[in-house]
Amino acid sequence: MSFLRVLLAIFFPPLSVIDCGCGSVLIVFLLTLCGWVPGVIGALVILNKNS
Repeated sequence: MSFLRVLLAIFFPPLSVIDCGCGSVLIVFLLTLCGWVPGVIGALVILNKNS
């Protein structure tokens, strides 16, 4: 997980997981719609899982 990806996950979570698959982007997008914090946490979990 690079520093740029972490920054991207903090500021725009769905964009940070764009290469992890359509399902990941959709999940993070829905979490971000529910609130910024759940979207960031979801993006960081997905990015950490794929490392």
